[in-house]
Amino acid sequence: MVSRKIPEKWQSSVKAAKATQVAFDMDEKIQLDIRKEALEVGLSPSDKIRDILGLPVNKKPKRPRLTVSLSAEDYVALGKKYQLAPEQQLEIKKKLMDDLIHYVNQK
Repeated sequence: MVSRKIPEKWQSSVKAAKATQVAFDMDEKIQLDIRKEALEVGLSPSDKIRDILGLPVNKKPKRPRLTVSLSAEDYVALGKKYQLAPEQQLEIKKKLMDDLIHYVNQK
């Protein structure tokens, strides 16, 4: 059997690839409390869980961002809403950001 050496540029990913994700099915109030506390201190929920458990937390600042998954059908609906072609995903994203900013400023 031939042993393959992992390319140098992938070496840092080996450790991450060996990690196992653990999911928790807990009471909604507990989940919400952990999520809120994480948000208040600028951590992701998984980093907050690591902190609670006394595990090391990556201190590198993360780029704060919100995410949403959009299907092809979503782009069709949003294209209609913004009078854009569904293929104009960048323009649709800009309009979404404007809507989110407007939503927060209206509160």
